[in-house]
Amino acid sequence: MISHIDHIVLTVSDIEVTLGFYRRVLLMEEIAFGNGRKALKFGAQKINLQTLGQEPRNRAQVGSGDLCLITQWNLKEVITHLISENVKIVEGPVSKSGAVGEIESVYFLDQDENLIVVSIYK
Repeated sequence: MISHIDHIVLTVSDIEVTLGFYRRVLLMEEIAFGNGRKALKFGAQKINLQTLGQEPRNRAQVGSGDLCLITQWNLKEVITHLISENVKIVEGPVSKSGAVGEIESVYFLDQDENLIVVSIYK
């Protein structure tokens, strides 16, 4: 029935600060959509951004996200880039289980304390 994820939504404290962090740290592209909303695009996916209370249909909270993102870089390059952007690594590299097999992962927090995982398949 379901083939893939199209987009996810993160509830954040400040959309502009979030856009800056994800553009700088994860090299994502900022895009606008419907009524001036903002999103971060990468590959064929996007992360829509909202502030607390902007979307009354959900109960998401700031800092409740936990995202695992797959990279084409090797993890040494990822770690070097994160360090150069003053991002504190909270765990990794460590072996974990991904959607289609074993992954090697590095964990860090964004400015709202969403847990971000950057991984490669072994």
